[in-house]
Amino acid sequence: MTDALNNKNTNPDYQPSANGHIQDQLVKDSIVHKQHISAQAQARQSPVLDTSSNTATDSSHSAEFTQVQDLPTGTPQGQQTTIPNSSTNTSAPAQPNTQTAKQTAFNQRDDINNPHTSDTDGAEETHFGYKTINKAEKQARVADVFTSVAKKYDIMNDLMSFGIHRLWKRYAISLSGVRAGQHVLDIAGGTGDLAKVFSREVGRSGHVVLSDINAAMLEVGRERLINAGCNNVDFVLANAETLAPFDDESFDLLTISFGLRNVTDKDAALRAMYRVLKPGGRLLILEFSKPVFEPLSKAYDLYSFTALPIMGKLVANDSESYKYLAESIRMHPDQQTLKQMMEQAGFENCDYHNLTAGIVAVHRGFKA
Repeated sequence: MTDALNNKNTNPDYQPSANGHIQDQLVKDSIVHKQHISAQAQARQSPVLDTSSNTATDSSHSAEFTQVQDLPTGTPQGQQTTIPNSSTNTSAPAQPNTQTAKQTAFNQRDDINNPHTSDTDGAEETHFGYKTINKAEKQARVADVFTSVAKKYDIMNDLMSFGIHRLWKRYAISLSGVRAGQHVLDIAGGTGDLAKVFSREVGRSGHVVLSDINAAMLEVGRERLINAGCNNVDFVLANAETLAPFDDESFDLLTISFGLRNVTDKDAALRAMYRVLKPGGRLLILEFSKPVFEPLSKAYDLYSFTALPIMGKLVANDSESYKYLAESIRMHPDQQTLKQMMEQAGFENCDYHNLTAGIVAVHRGFKA
């Protein structure tokens, strides 16, 4: 495992530790410079005219993520970044004013296509970590968490897992069977670790869609992949429970990495994944699971509920979000239960592979 972590030839994100502080400063300088250039470019653009009110609106809200109806067949469109049409959600509230925005507990744009409302679910409850809340509230609360941690998400992953998350993801990719020319959907893909590799593997004739429900996370992934030259990737805001923007049987491969445990209705999400997968396609779920070695389980609990919130406070200035993340891992179905859920959704030949003694597992299923 140590050799694998130190193998810079097979790990594209490898960085020598000796010069880490110098590289960190260079990266920070590059980001600041890019933001400065972007701000100058945006300032030169003419404002978008809202014809219904004859008032100018902020162009930054109209040119960020890809409209699914604009996704061409077999043509890379990675540089096309327009926000999904808000008119598809007729129940969405108007853009709040400043006073209202301060009272709102979450970013309204992250609360897209929420299938759970007081009308549809009534007082039905679910869990948010160890807390019990109404189903209609969970999506917004999860949005709060990931909006808060988005900018520090990658560095916290490295710190929390001691870099081992890269090995977990590499193993999941090895099970994907991805080939040139295929269409891949990375659900809840966040900062784009898997999508970046898939972009290279599918090549010019293939296509990758990086989707996430959270705009802040998706923006981090968009900047990262575009800067890496991944011009066969699109970025789409989508709810994993419905995958509403995508047509039936659209993708050869679906992946969801450390995202399923945050979904309100996991069964609905699995059914949506089955719907958009082509016959013969496969689903890969990389997720925290139940350790199979009891002494390790106790040590893991101690680490999760003490060290993680402390690191979250020091690095991301947010201990509560990392307390939730630790709790959400414990509330996630174990290996056998998740396998059964996949089979109930229609997937065949389902199996799972424990990694690091079951702290993480890769589940795999196929559509006949």
